[in-house]
Amino acid sequence: MSKLTHFNESGAAHMVDVGDKQSTQRVAIAEGYIEMRPETLELIMQGGHKKGDVLGIARIAGIMASKKTSELIPLCHPIAITNVDVVLEPEPKSQRLRCEVTVKTVGQTGVEMEALTAVQVALLTIYDMCKAVDRGMTIQSVRLLEKAGGKSGHWQREGAKA
Repeated sequence: MSKLTHFNESGAAHMVDVGDKQSTQRVAIAEGYIEMRPETLELIMQGGHKKGDVLGIARIAGIMASKKTSELIPLCHPIAITNVDVVLEPEPKSQRLRCEVTVKTVGQTGVEMEALTAVQVALLTIYDMCKAVDRGMTIQSVRLLEKAGGKSGHWQREGAKA
């Protein structure tokens, strides 16, 4: 098992020095879900919400969140992100929306935290916009699906689509 990298030899938290790492293409894909009542999902899909385009606003929120991750997570490095793709897909049979975010950069550290943060904020934005009609919505299963690049190479969650 690898050691925790955000602690120094004395056990104090510190930012990992990535200065000697080689810049490589880095990609991370994360997903999460927000479960809701069927009427709420229908309202979102029909675009009938009085606050506007719920999915469009959630998509922008996810993109913005990916760019602000280092301001939210104390030991994350600021990263020059080259691309963020936020996909929101309705799953009516499961009464939920699925959010998948892909983040890319060319740099010395990965973008896993940026992808995970983007998923969470996109889903929180949906909750915020729809809470007046459905306070029982549940955000769940936010997780990393895949990461590529860097010294550790490629990793993919078992069962995740390629």
